[in-house]
Amino acid sequence: MEPTTSKNKIRQILFPTMGLMAMLVLVGLYLFFFTKEPVNWPSFFSMMVFYTLIFLTGAYAATLRQSESPEGFLLAGRQLPLWIAISTMSATWVGGGYINGTAEYAASSGLVWVQAPWGYALSLIIGGLFFARRMRRYQFQTMLDPLEQRFGKRMAALLFLPALTGEIFWTAAILTALGTTFGTIVGLDTTTSIVLSAAITIAYTALGGLWSVALTDFVQLFLLLGGLFMVVPFALAQAGGWESAWQSYQSLYGPAASLLPSREALGSYYWNWWDYALLLTFGGIAWQVYFQRVLASKDEKTAVRLSVMAGVICLIAAIPAALIGIAGTVADWGALQAEAPPDAASTLPWVVRYMTPGWVAILGLGAIAAAVMSSADSSILSASSMAGWNVYRPLFRPKVEAVQLSRLIKRIIWIVGIAATLLALQVRSVYELWFLCSDFVYCLLFPPLVCALFDPKANTYGALAGFLVAIVLRFGGGDATLGLPILLPYPMIEDGVVLFPFRTLAMVSGLVAIIGVSRLTGRWMPARELQRME
Repeated sequence: MEPTTSKNKIRQILFPTMGLMAMLVLVGLYLFFFTKEPVNWPSFFSMMVFYTLIFLTGAYAATLRQSESPEGFLLAGRQLPLWIAISTMSATWVGGGYINGTAEYAASSGLVWVQAPWGYALSLIIGGLFFARRMRRYQFQTMLDPLEQRFGKRMAALLFLPALTGEIFWTAAILTALGTTFGTIVGLDTTTSIVLSAAITIAYTALGGLWSVALTDFVQLFLLLGGLFMVVPFALAQAGGWESAWQSYQSLYGPAASLLPSREALGSYYWNWWDYALLLTFGGIAWQVYFQRVLASKDEKTAVRLSVMAGVICLIAAIPAALIGIAGTVADWGALQAEAPPDAASTLPWVVRYMTPGWVAILGLGAIAAAVMSSADSSILSASSMAGWNVYRPLFRPKVEAVQLSRLIKRIIWIVGIAATLLALQVRSVYELWFLCSDFVYCLLFPPLVCALFDPKANTYGALAGFLVAIVLRFGGGDATLGLPILLPYPMIEDGVVLFPFRTLAMVSGLVAIIGVSRLTGRWMPARELQRME
């Protein structure tokens, strides 16, 4: 591909941005003339400026690609410098579900149930120490490549299903977070908020691939952290100050107002807490959205460093979200001349709107929008990468040209993004959907990934057996979010919920099945070795 000329760069940036601005003008006109809901116009115009800035960044990043090959589009030519790699990894994990969900559970269940922030932070650190170096060494294109090499194309396509489901659920959760926040602060209805934000995110992701995602993530991370930390002092002041808020919170939740688990705080949910803790820690590793950044880094050392440092940043980012949840829980909403949040999921947007000055509320909304878009673009790109590279290419067109494959992946980005948007319009709890996406990855995808990388005797029969064992044990425990009934006679069932750690049982059983069946069938199905990809 020839270097992009200055005129071409200007056209590539200007034309899409003009289209975006035209769409935003139409949305504004629609709201002004046809909606009956009161719109906070300063907040609306501020968000339109923010969206334009992000889109401009993504459009500019698209001109940085040196190649139209899948590696250039999906992995930025493996040239991500450390500082951009750290910011895109951190911004990806600290999404709308991360900050809205943290505030939601701090408000509804106590700090003891705010597990996801430290669970996902640990997953990044563990992934960096044990997985990143090995994946980068083999020059894989996606997370499914080692699975395809070890277990075959069809098995990799089967394992793509939980990976795809996880990415779509993740995207839907964070789009839902933005929709509820937008509606609260701007006055825009949830459907319009979700559709507008999703369309912009999908557009710049399809335009520039990982370069667009990474550069916009860099901008969004600073907006996110700055906006959240700006909200905290105002929110705590309205709640009577930190000491008063903390005392009230401790009185309300008692032992549950601690991050450490105890039988006094958890009661019969003690083992259920540990099930979720392990799920979040190890279920946060087997994600293409994680390995895409690992594989795009310059070398093995950078891959390790970016994972560990991003884990630390994730922990820091959870602090203001938890404090906002505490402030929203103990606030006297009557004294603030506002109704209490209608549900725990609305805690963060309610605090941002009613417990901070108007200009701070705009910054807080920008922070949440930044969090959502930085995760949504990454997740959509990740799912599309696997669909094109590990499903379409090996199964349908093994000899497809690189440029054609890149174009196909751009189309898949729109398909995946629209599917996640439709799901976001149907869900209510951000945190439940956020948990569920890691649930599938933990039970069904983590065991075969571990065996593909670290067990030289693992084979296709073992992988299939492990997948079937894990899926029976996992879905046998039912799922309230999906409306699935309990099918297996697990112990410790209370109020229609299985408190026995059956998710961890499913994961461990699947891992053992892969190891055992692979050794029993090794004579008929020899194990394949991992090969470095050129």
